[in-house]
Amino acid sequence: MYFSASSAPARRTLAAFVAASLGLTLATAFSSAYAVPTPDVLPATQHASVQDESIRPFAPVHVPQVAIDDLRRRIAATQWPEKETVADSSQGVQLETMQKLARYWATDYDWRKAEGALNALPQFVTTIDGVDIHFIHVRSKNPNALPLIINHGWPGSVLEQVKLIGPLTDPVAYGGKADDSFDVVIPSMPGYGFSGKPTTTGWGPEHMARAWAELMRRLGYQHYVAQGGDWGAFVVDQMGLQAPPGLLGIHTNMPATVPADIDEALRIGAPAPAGMSADEKRAYGQLAQTFKQVDYARLMGSRPQTLYGIDDSPVGLAAWLLDHNDANAQPAAAVAAALNRSASATGELTRDEVLDNITLYWLTNTGVSASRLYWEYKGGFFNAKGVKVPVAVSVFPGEQYQAPRSWTEKAYPHLIYYHQAEKGGHFAAWEQPTIFAQELRAAFRSLR
Repeated sequence: MYFSASSAPARRTLAAFVAASLGLTLATAFSSAYAVPTPDVLPATQHASVQDESIRPFAPVHVPQVAIDDLRRRIAATQWPEKETVADSSQGVQLETMQKLARYWATDYDWRKAEGALNALPQFVTTIDGVDIHFIHVRSKNPNALPLIINHGWPGSVLEQVKLIGPLTDPVAYGGKADDSFDVVIPSMPGYGFSGKPTTTGWGPEHMARAWAELMRRLGYQHYVAQGGDWGAFVVDQMGLQAPPGLLGIHTNMPATVPADIDEALRIGAPAPAGMSADEKRAYGQLAQTFKQVDYARLMGSRPQTLYGIDDSPVGLAAWLLDHNDANAQPAAAVAAALNRSASATGELTRDEVLDNITLYWLTNTGVSASRLYWEYKGGFFNAKGVKVPVAVSVFPGEQYQAPRSWTEKAYPHLIYYHQAEKGGHFAAWEQPTIFAQELRAAFRSLR
C-alpha cells in the first residue's frame, strides 16, 4: 500500500464542505483548499446553529482537476502485494481483479459523468442535531404522490438509489400508473458522502431514524413511508419501532425476521434446529454462511479508527468496499459481475457505477467516518426487533439470506406485503432498479 506523508486530502475535503455550507461552489472550495491547506478550519457541522431548521440548496459538485489528478497518481503509485496463494477469492479480493480495475480507474474512468448526473438532481442540506445532512429531493408532478424517504447502506451512498428516481416520481413514463407516484427523498447518512461527519458518538440507526422523521417534518410532509436496505433496513426498523407521527409504514429488502431461538443457535454455531420447513432450513444455511463472511463488519464494529489505509490509498479503499458479501459470494456476485460490464440496457450494475461510488468515498474522505456506524450499533443484526407499524418486505434471491414468510409474519405482525422477487441481490436497487421500483409500487399501494 502506498503511504503519503501528507494529510492534505483530508484537509481539502474538510475545506470543501465548509465552503459548501457557506454557499460557495465545490469548485471554489476544492481549488482554494488545494492552494492553501487549512488544517484548523472548523467542520461544516459547526457553522450552522443546532436550532436552524432551514433547508438550504446544496452547492453544485465540481471537483477540481487537481484532486482527480492526485487520485490517479495515487492509484499508479500503489504498492501491490503478491498474488494470493489460492485459486479463488477466499483470501480476499484477488490481485488480478484489483489491478485490472485500477488500470481502468487511473486511465479511462470519468468522474465528471457521475458529477454531472448528481448536479442534474435537486440537492439540499439541512442541519439536524449539529450535523449537516445532505439529501436529494425530487417531487413528482402528481400532486397526490406518496412521500418516500429511501435509506442507503454500507458500502453504498445515494448513488445506489438514483436510478429509482425516474420510475418512482414518473411511473407512467416507465410503464406504471400515475396513482403509483412518489415524492422521493434520499439522504446521505451522517459520515457518508456529502453529509457532515459526527464529531461525537451517538449517530447509530436509532438516531438516524429520529433524524429522518425530523427531515420529513421539515419538508412539510404530514404522512410518508420509508424504505431501506443494508444499514438502511436497520434505520427503517428503528423508525418502525419509534413510530413517529406521519409514518404510514416501512419497506425493507433486508428484513430482520430471525426468531430468538434460531438467532441463538446461529450465534453459537449449532446445527439447524429440528422441525424447520425447507424455506427455513435454506435461510438458516444462508445465515450461517453469511456470518462466516463478515470479518469486515467485525473490524469496523470494534476498531474503525485503525483503518487509516482506506483514507490514504484509493486501491486500499476500493478493495475494502468491494469485499462485501451476498448470498452467492464474497465479494458480492452482482458487484463482481459488474466489474466486467461496461454498459447495461436494463439498468444492471456496471463497472463505472461501482467506481462512481468508490470515487465518491475517496473524494469526500469518508472511508473511516462511514465505518464508525458499525461501532455505533450495539444491537442484533437479523433478529426480529418487534416492529408493529405496517411493514412491506421484498425478498431478493441474492440477498444475504432469503427471509421465509413464516419468520416474516411473526417478526412483523402488521405485514402488508411479502413478495419474492425474481432477480436481484443485496444491492437490489442498484442491481435491478426496474424490479425494485415495481416492488415499491406494489408494497405501498394499500397505504395510499
